[in-house]
Amino acid sequence: MALIGKYIAKDSMREPTLPYHVTNNFDVMSVRLNIARPRKIALIAANPSVSQITGWPIGFWWAELTHPYWEFTERGYEVDIFSPDGGALQADGYSDPEDASAYSAHDLISLGFKKSPQHAALLENTKPISAVDVDSYDAVFLSGGQSPMYTFIDNAPLHRLVVEFYEKEKVVGVVCHATCILLKAKTSDGKLLVDGKTWTGFADGEEDFADGFVGKRIQPFRIGEAAKKLPDTNFITGGMFKAFAVRDGRLITGQQQYSGAAAARLVIEALGV
Repeated sequence: MALIGKYIAKDSMREPTLPYHVTNNFDVMSVRLNIARPRKIALIAANPSVSQITGWPIGFWWAELTHPYWEFTERGYEVDIFSPDGGALQADGYSDPEDASAYSAHDLISLGFKKSPQHAALLENTKPISAVDVDSYDAVFLSGGQSPMYTFIDNAPLHRLVVEFYEKEKVVGVVCHATCILLKAKTSDGKLLVDGKTWTGFADGEEDFADGFVGKRIQPFRIGEAAKKLPDTNFITGGMFKAFAVRDGRLITGQQQYSGAAAARLVIEALGV
């Protein structure tokens, strides 16, 4: 039997390691592998919305889509991008490396994605999550942004899809504000998906910083504050705006926009190839 444990990747580009038991039929860490085809990831990003707090147009966060996409495709994985409703996607302004605020001007991976016609086109007409065939994918990965706090939190079809991936022995990755779904997503036995698990998401201290940066409250609620009220789950965070990702079995979570790549690497390690 494969040994599955809990571990954390933080502040490092080096992947953490766990002991493996690999059988001759390539059953790695209890995830059945088919080495005849590339791994496939269903990457889900939020549809555009409007913040009820700030009035801003909101969407996905560039780095939380492009950095995992880069990690997966560099490993030879196939990545299909979906959104709950399908259609064109819109990024949060502060996540845009070309935004006048220069808040994300350091994000060269997202800048390259934006400037590549082939890649930019992937966000122009995404398929809805109703088109996802779970059996065709090895993992699902949810990118964050400001929109998920409105468009993911009570999205029952999205919750069911994530749980279906998990209950079919697939890997589930969630990063930043997309982790709000873990406050409510329940498995078929009626328990929260995070029941008995350790996970992370956007930290309350990071919300304080973001609010101070723009001079107003941004989010309708705080994931960390809500998570700490849940019984039988362990919500943790790392350094403020530092790469921090947690793996608990087949559930992988990343803290914020600097954690997308770290979370993706844990997905890759969970899949064993």
